[in-house]
Order: sequence, then C-alpha cells, then structure tokens
Amino acid sequence: MFQAFLLILPFGLAGAVSPMLLTEQTVLLAGRDGRRAARRFAAGALLVVVAYIGLLVFFGRAISLPREPSLDSTLDLLLGTLLLLISFAIINRGRNRQPGKPASKKSHRSFGTGQAFGFGAFSMATNFTTLAILVPGAKMIAVGGLDFPERVLLVFVLGLMVATPAWLPLALARVAPGAAERGLAGLGNLIQSHGRRLTVLLLAGLGLFLILRGLLDILAL
Repeated sequence: MFQAFLLILPFGLAGAVSPMLLTEQTVLLAGRDGRRAARRFAAGALLVVVAYIGLLVFFGRAISLPREPSLDSTLDLLLGTLLLLISFAIINRGRNRQPGKPASKKSHRSFGTGQAFGFGAFSMATNFTTLAILVPGAKMIAVGGLDFPERVLLVFVLGLMVATPAWLPLALARVAPGAAERGLAGLGNLIQSHGRRLTVLLLAGLGLFLILRGLLDILAL
C-alpha cells in the first residue's frame, strides 16, 4: 500500500494547488461566524472529492478495465496526453488576456453557515482542472492490487490531499490565529502571482510522466 501511496502522492499535491478554493475559504473565515461556515465549506468540498475518487476507483474495478496490460498502458498515454492538453489550454488562456489588464476577480458574496456546505461542494465539483488530475491518481489506486480497506483508505488520503486548500486554513486558524492570518495572506499572494505557472508545470510534468510510463510498458522496457 505504501508503494501505491507514493504513486498517488504527486497527483494529490498537484490537485491541492487550487487558488479558488483557498481564496473562498479564506474569505469565509474572515466573515461572520467564520469558523462554523469554514467547517461546512471544507466538509462539502471533501465530500465531493472523496465521492468522485471513489466512483473512479470502484467503477473502474467493476468494469475490469485495468486487467489487460496493453489497455493499462493505453490509458496512461491517453491520460498523459489529456493533462498536457489541459496545461497548454491554461497557457493559451493566460496569453489571450489583454496586456496590462488584470485577471478578473469574482465578487465573493457573503454566505451563511447554511449555504457554506453547498458552496464548498459546488466549488469542488466545478474545479475541472483538479478533477482531471484525479483521474490518473484514482486509476493507480484501482489497478494497485489492493484489498478493499486499503483502497478505501487511499481514496480518503487522496481526497484529503486534494481538499487541503479547504481544510488547511481552518486548521491553521484554530492552532495559531494571528500567525495563520499572516501566513494565509502571504500564501494567497504567492498563489495569485505564480499559481498558474505552478499548475502548468505540475500538469505538464505529470502528463509527461504518464506518457513515458505508458511507452515503456508498451515497449516492455
């Protein structure tokens, strides 16, 4: 199981780079009854991502896709190509912006505690870049030859890693409120400045890794 964890670790870390989730959770924490709303936001985001990974893992095993090595290699090539295409699309979207025109910022309306859970679930469900990254990670859990409890554990572990922007601000605010506020502000500025570049590098790197692994499997090297 530890080997499977090492394989999914890069995908969990890449999926955790989500400026949108981090910004929304930070805004909720600063609002009225912030901690309660932030807890529900994190719960909604975590529920969606764990359910999504679980469906990929157990549906993939149910239809027995990974049992043929050639098909497994083909999936690596397809998923790697998909990640590369997504990274190129992100680059092109950045280039198409008018020079000197800042990226548009969505207004964050105030959400009550009753709406925060749905807000977190919706934010994760519409985070399409992260969802795409999770497909190869879930595939590695499905084809790892693990027992059912081990697969369930890795599904939750991968979900927790990806949902880090939703629960980490809340955890930091509980442990060290003052330091957490300063740290989150710095982290938010860093992601705002370099988040797109980091996302592109992670997606391209994972895509190339999958393509190389698929080619090596096909060539039996």
